[in-house]
Amino acid sequence: MQKMPQWAEVVLVPLISLFLAAILSALVILGIGEDPIEAVNLMITGALGSTYGWGYTLYYATNFMFTGLAVAVAYHAGLFNIGGEGQATLGGLGVALVCLMLPWPHWSLALIAAILGSALFGAFWAMIPGYLQARRGSHIVITTIMFNFIAAALMNYVLVNMLRPAGSMDPATERFPEAVHLPSLHDVLAVFGINFSKAAPANVSLLIAMIACLLVWILIWRTRLGYEIRSFGKSESAARYAGIAPARITIITMLLSGALAGCMAINNVMGEAERLVLNAVEGAGFIGIAVALMGRSHPFGVFLAAILFGFLYQGGAELALWTSIPRELIVVIQALVILFTGALDNMVRAPLEKVFLAMRRAPKSERKTQAAE
Repeated sequence: MQKMPQWAEVVLVPLISLFLAAILSALVILGIGEDPIEAVNLMITGALGSTYGWGYTLYYATNFMFTGLAVAVAYHAGLFNIGGEGQATLGGLGVALVCLMLPWPHWSLALIAAILGSALFGAFWAMIPGYLQARRGSHIVITTIMFNFIAAALMNYVLVNMLRPAGSMDPATERFPEAVHLPSLHDVLAVFGINFSKAAPANVSLLIAMIACLLVWILIWRTRLGYEIRSFGKSESAARYAGIAPARITIITMLLSGALAGCMAINNVMGEAERLVLNAVEGAGFIGIAVALMGRSHPFGVFLAAILFGFLYQGGAELALWTSIPRELIVVIQALVILFTGALDNMVRAPLEKVFLAMRRAPKSERKTQAAE
């Protein structure tokens, strides 16, 4: 029997953790002589007070949805994939090759091919650590984090020596053809008569990320494969007894996880930069870990947590721009959110479980008293 309801697990625990992180962040801001209320107002105004701010918030959130889903899928199988950074990097290479090497008459066709290309490259990069764990016993945490560095070095070599245009000093590809440029959120919402900032980088890949959230929910909770993944994650020995092959589930799960991380490149490479540049992922693979932890590895939770971290990124940028609060302190605030929603999660969960257990016992004792009377 669950110690507390599912809604409390998914909603209440993260909200309380977030509240505690906000209090500590406010104390840190006070400690450097700034007004925390003014800082919060500036963050809200900068991230949510205009369509321009919303555009950047949703752009960052799109990246975090993909990498958060990647971590969440692996987590359900008891695997800790911290290689989203490298998998998203290789996904960008897949997008660049699709957009540059093939002639596309329309962005919609290019988008489908880019999804496949990014997913395949990301899945391949995640499959190798998955295979090493399944067949050779290598620990998935060690191999995935080391593959981040290998991916970065590989991307550096490919951009500098193979894909860089002749005469260019910039380690980046040439700009993608006009035909493959994705519609921005301004273009999408204009169809419905909604005015949205043209300068914001949010684009149609936000819709792809939201569809991915739905598909992951269907996969994990409405398919046989999802049941096998969850069973394996809960107990490997029980899964073996039920006829589930651990090696098969490990490799398939890492393929799915890597594919989701790779798809992040649709947003930042194809949608925003419209070319492949060095360090395009910008840490989104690691933020995906915090997003998955805060979202309790549930697709809807990942969606909400991604919006929150998108807000923190954009709001933090506004703070660094308009106040004397240094950019490093914004990173500290983000770290506090990660700390309370991840590492210190049990500090909130344990008291809540006691409260809900006490609430359950109270009606039972009342019924026994009434029966005795």
